[in-house]
Amino acid sequence: METPLNYTELRSVDQYRKLLRNLHTLNAGESHATLVRMLEGLLASPLGPEEQLEVLESARQTITFVQHEMSSRYAAHPLPPDSAEDATLRQVVKLWTALSTAYARLAEHSGSTGDEFRAQWPLLAQRRIQYLGQVIIEYFRAHRAEPPGAWQVVHAAYQEAERAGVTHSRVIDPLNNTWKAQSPDEAYIALLLIDLTNPYGRNQRELNWICRWAQRFAPYCILQSEWDKDDARAYGLDLNEDHGLRPIALIGTRPGMRRFDGHRLAAQIKAMLAEFKQGTTPASLGLGDDCAQPACARLLVSLYRPWGMSAAGRRFPRRSKRGGNFISTDWEAIGLLVSGREFVPPNRRQLMSNRYDMNVLTFGARADDETQPDLDAEAEARRRGFIIEEWATVDHSVSGFRLQRRHPGQRIEHHQLVGIKPGDGNQYLLGQVSWLMYEPDGTLMAGIHLLSGLPSSVAIRGTGINVASHEPYIQGFMLPEIAAMRAPASIVLPAGWFQADRVLELHTGESRQVRLTSLVARGTNFDQATYESVAT
Repeated sequence: METPLNYTELRSVDQYRKLLRNLHTLNAGESHATLVRMLEGLLASPLGPEEQLEVLESARQTITFVQHEMSSRYAAHPLPPDSAEDATLRQVVKLWTALSTAYARLAEHSGSTGDEFRAQWPLLAQRRIQYLGQVIIEYFRAHRAEPPGAWQVVHAAYQEAERAGVTHSRVIDPLNNTWKAQSPDEAYIALLLIDLTNPYGRNQRELNWICRWAQRFAPYCILQSEWDKDDARAYGLDLNEDHGLRPIALIGTRPGMRRFDGHRLAAQIKAMLAEFKQGTTPASLGLGDDCAQPACARLLVSLYRPWGMSAAGRRFPRRSKRGGNFISTDWEAIGLLVSGREFVPPNRRQLMSNRYDMNVLTFGARADDETQPDLDAEAEARRRGFIIEEWATVDHSVSGFRLQRRHPGQRIEHHQLVGIKPGDGNQYLLGQVSWLMYEPDGTLMAGIHLLSGLPSSVAIRGTGINVASHEPYIQGFMLPEIAAMRAPASIVLPAGWFQADRVLELHTGESRQVRLTSLVARGTNFDQATYESVAT
């Protein structure tokens, strides 16, 4: 069949189904354009509401597949507004919006139809909330600020479902991997759960897992309209505002507010973590065939507090502040800026044994190495071609900063180790990028979590029978114990260096050995671990 250019010419459900079957879904761009035109044509078609609903339900799986293929073009890294794939994001959002609009239109028509179609109200409400939520999720995926009004339309759809009395009515949903069914309030809660997970701080794989798990765990959570006064750290929801859950202490108690309760989910998460210790696989617990350990367990542990305890995770209050901060992302540059001197391996002579030693040639004997002089580390780093950028402070707390960069700059990644010098300080600290988000004007917002303690540079290398005496040292960092913050002494190593019980040789003027005990944090370019001294 030749596909008509005007999709309003399709006169039957079978014609729409044939169109869907003939789509070349591997050509995501072409299929996507066809699906958008198909939905636009469906809204103007002469088909009755029952037939239109049948078409929409037939198209859902294909639309989901094509949308996933399209979004993978921008999901790997934060998407600047002026990038080539910005148009792709707009196209994906357009299709989710068209799909939610189609279900909303059917809900409007259902008021003038018979009782038989009014029985579809729960399904129409669930689908509408789900796809309005997908719009927000796409902005999370692209690490872009949600557009104004995005949350308000979701809240409005939920309130309409409440007025219709269908929020708790479960409907069949073949695309729900665990339950194969979902109610309107479960679709709503799933979106709220995703928003609680610091979505702008998640990589592509983590966000995909979180979206799936939110669907799985939503039935264990409730939104309360009445509750006893309790911990002010609990999360509340104001349906008149343009955002998701917020700590009640931050937004205050207001008429019509809802309180999020996830205590039943806490028990579920604890039970799953116990199963992991017994060797149970994530797939057998309904978390997904692609969920690998130990990454799956680490992610689930990080979700326990916001999801299960229904409590805000911030330990220290943020304070507004203005000023500039200098940031470097290169490992060698960070070492230079932290220590104030060039890194020189302690066994440099052995590494240079096949070269002429100018001391021997000149003086007939080997002279002792000179102590490395302190230098202007920032000037030296720039002279060597390293980039040191200035970021403006938005606000800060004891544990980190919220920063912004209004101009294009060096690439920065989630969970990356950076060196940061606060505007009111003279010492570079170590920080980890906890989240990234672009504003519509291209401003890049970043959250930097500080690694506790004043860092010092250290030379490190492996030990063991396979390690030769001339094995080169590389640069690492030591962080002292900070008892007030319950932070143990730790060592920061290049990515991939941590192995439990691995013994390393450290050199800070004299040599000693330490055994790595536990992993504190892992990022794209570093491992942070606790350690214990080894007697030699």
